[in-house]
Amino acid sequence: MSIITKTGDKGETSLMYGRRLSKADPRVDAYGSVDELSAALGLARSIATDKFLSDQILAAQRDLIVVMGELATAPSDHERYAKDGFHLTTTEMVDRITAVVFELEKNKSLYPKDWVVPGGTQVSAALDFARTTCRRAERHIAAFSADEKDFNPEILRYLNRLSDLCWVLARYAENTRNHPVSDVLP
Repeated sequence: MSIITKTGDKGETSLMYGRRLSKADPRVDAYGSVDELSAALGLARSIATDKFLSDQILAAQRDLIVVMGELATAPSDHERYAKDGFHLTTTEMVDRITAVVFELEKNKSLYPKDWVVPGGTQVSAALDFARTTCRRAERHIAAFSADEKDFNPEILRYLNRLSDLCWVLARYAENTRNHPVSDVLP
């Protein structure tokens, strides 16, 4: 089977379970922006040499698959989606990354005395890029969700927290450049 289906040649795409939408539809924009975020995180992970950092990024990318799947499913198909074994974005997902942020924040040396200028290291620059991509996705999804009756609020909470995680992981990456990892982790 080829990736070339030609079904999108006229500006439409399919959601889960085959519902067709314009590629300009806010729902498509919503899950597309999360896809961009996952790719930005993939760039950061591809150059990260620190296992803790790589593991946190990969965990977030796996969470984003859940977020994208939920966004790419029409609300009328959510019951079927869950019945087929797919997961929705949960409070536990938000709590997991919140706990990582809180743990890293115990190390006060991660907080610079002034504004951060991205680019201290390749990994931190990639994570800062992922953070801004996350904020854009959050804005697009906030606009999209305003018109959605049964929108899962955990999606916006997750993205808000993930942008915080990207920021603190970028500072962690900069800090580990000059210090052994044991000095950076609390």
